[in-house]
Amino acid sequence: MSAAFGPRLRALLTDRGMTLRGTARALNYNVAYISRVTNGRQRPSAQLAEALDELLQADGELVRLAAPVTPLESPEEPTGPASDIAHMKASAEHILRHADRYGGDAVAPVAVQLWLSAQRKLDAGEIPESAQRGYAAAVAEAAEVAGWLLFDSGDHVAARNAFLESHMLARHAGERAMEWFALDMLAMLDTECGRPGGVRRITDELLSQSRIPPRVALLARVRRGRALAQIGDRQRALTDLDAARGGVEESLSARDPKWAWWVNQQEIGGHSGHALLSLADLNAAILKFQSALEHATPRGVMLYRIELLHSYAKAKAWREAEEEIHEISPLLSTITSGRNRLLLRDALQVVDRASGVPVGLSALVRDTAATISL
Repeated sequence: MSAAFGPRLRALLTDRGMTLRGTARALNYNVAYISRVTNGRQRPSAQLAEALDELLQADGELVRLAAPVTPLESPEEPTGPASDIAHMKASAEHILRHADRYGGDAVAPVAVQLWLSAQRKLDAGEIPESAQRGYAAAVAEAAEVAGWLLFDSGDHVAARNAFLESHMLARHAGERAMEWFALDMLAMLDTECGRPGGVRRITDELLSQSRIPPRVALLARVRRGRALAQIGDRQRALTDLDAARGGVEESLSARDPKWAWWVNQQEIGGHSGHALLSLADLNAAILKFQSALEHATPRGVMLYRIELLHSYAKAKAWREAEEEIHEISPLLSTITSGRNRLLLRDALQVVDRASGVPVGLSALVRDTAATISL
């Protein structure tokens, strides 16, 4: 499949005034599948390509773009900006898949090396002027990937520097979608670090921009809802999160940036669980985390189990807390995420400091804490 399929499909949908939801309804396909295809996250089947081509009257263009591409053999490794960009994108995809399964600790240094080696070329003036804009955009994306993995490995300072660099490079390259992504990542980081004021400033900036894609606005409301929950503003926090959850499918648009493909009901449910935990609505938080577990990646499963442990500890539900520790313990040997280990340490401390903890659970907490290497 040509890399041009997704961008061309988005352009045709925009030209025809069609939404992803309307397209899915017209073709009787799952809207999430069409969203992934549109954003380049999944190859379209031949049947879908033909159906889209006919619906959008593309005269066979989409069918041709969807056809498998046979790579030409090359005796030598290509060099130059285009080769660097292709290498960055392919490497980032592989690194992110690994992190979803095993956590970000092992691959964060690789992502940082990938980003900084490319940025050094850009800073040293080694990239021809004609290629600088596209190269800067690719380096902005590499910096964002490095920032996310640094965040997952628990290095908040380095993650912030990477996100700020990504934002600056994206602005220089004129890549609005990547600018929005960097701002969303900064809001995520401020949420994690308990800086609701910073989150509010970022989300207010995003929501004040004209013609911001619906998916980006939805994410800004999720981040703002989390920040409002942290300061105890229950009504406005739940209003933002309920609006986001209600608009997940309706917000699908051909204008969505590629990076917004992962936003779904389970993701927003998990954020709602975090907000409810901040608001001390423990029973509701537990239900949200249990639901989010169903479709989570292995790294996500560990995160939601840790937050379930935190919720059970706050509720003094000792039997359930013990069961969660037993579920989490085997994951520690395969999923190396500094962020999750930090969160687990905090959850174990909640149990350890509570009154009325059974003796057996206290011993289990101490043994588990001893296995966490921070």
